[in-house]
Amino acid sequence: MYKLIKKQGNARRGEFETVHGTVQTPAFMNVATCGAIKGALSAVDLKEIGCQVMLSNTYHLHVRPGDSLVREMGGLHKFTNWSGPILTDSGGFQVFSLAKLRTIKEEGVFFQSHVDGRHIFMGPEESMQIQSNLGSTIAMAFDECVENPAEYKYAKQSCERTVRWLERCKAEMARLNSLPDTVNPNQLLFGINQGSTYDDLRVENMKQIAELDLDGYAIGGLAVGEPKEDMYRIISAVEPHMPTDKIRYLMGVGTPGNIIEAVYRGVDLFDCVMPSRNARHGHLFTQKGIINLNNKKYEKDSLPIDPECDCPACKNFSRSYIRHLFKAKEMLAMRLCVIHNLYFYNTLMERIRDSLDNGTFDEFREKYVDIYDTRI
Repeated sequence: MYKLIKKQGNARRGEFETVHGTVQTPAFMNVATCGAIKGALSAVDLKEIGCQVMLSNTYHLHVRPGDSLVREMGGLHKFTNWSGPILTDSGGFQVFSLAKLRTIKEEGVFFQSHVDGRHIFMGPEESMQIQSNLGSTIAMAFDECVENPAEYKYAKQSCERTVRWLERCKAEMARLNSLPDTVNPNQLLFGINQGSTYDDLRVENMKQIAELDLDGYAIGGLAVGEPKEDMYRIISAVEPHMPTDKIRYLMGVGTPGNIIEAVYRGVDLFDCVMPSRNARHGHLFTQKGIINLNNKKYEKDSLPIDPECDCPACKNFSRSYIRHLFKAKEMLAMRLCVIHNLYFYNTLMERIRDSLDNGTFDEFREKYVDIYDTRI
């Protein structure tokens, strides 16, 4: 259940209550695709860096180790030893981005696994069944994520199919939650707004899915290569039609600047692989901008990654040492940098929430929206 505490313009400060704990929003969800953060971080590490929600992937966990195995091990919470909320995305995006030879039909999608080539079918019911086996806190509806730019006619047909699939997801989740042996009978369902970069399709789709009275609503199909101005325009077009009493999630976004701008436009939840992926290559976020630890200027630099940061990496190690670890191809380099970037993101969200509490969000946005995305 979402509770709106206060607003500054369209920016929202709230709380999202779930069976696995209450999330203070706006919040960033840390991406643990296969049940772990890439860069050798565990659920124990996530607690230390201020993570509130862990996000895992339905498609990847279905392919390996198999959702039936996760269910046998007590569900994703017990399997990973993470006690907080977990969101599982439906697998739709991966089916369209990773799978070989896919065929989309009304009943669902036929495709080949990217791991071993085996033939798999996934539709709304299958996606809900897999996510029920995982026992996540929040399940995402199965949708079709079209490429940007997409032809108007195809984007319209895809939107209509996604709404029909959403209705099937809702019915199947109600059935699964009512079963006596369900891992998490309180599992929540979020619908996903689609419509490519067409304002009219986005608005119409949002109106339709809002009528289904779901637990939350996501904006999908953005941050896939379109200019950021298009993304901001779509959020602004869709936002007035999103239920005010439900949590709002912008999928797969983004840079710190993107997040600040999306909060400004009324979004509550975010996720992105970028902070961990960039960290594994030595690209790190700091209060003064983005640094690249591979640069020779850091070879003899005794400062921490960010002198203003309290993360375990910054409290204990120098830029010089971590750069050496990268050059020596030590896994510790990636681990320390991922810890830092995720701590930066979780702290960023905390600072956004504080500024909303204090009524100073506009000043915060003005000061940091460009700095955080600028390379030093």
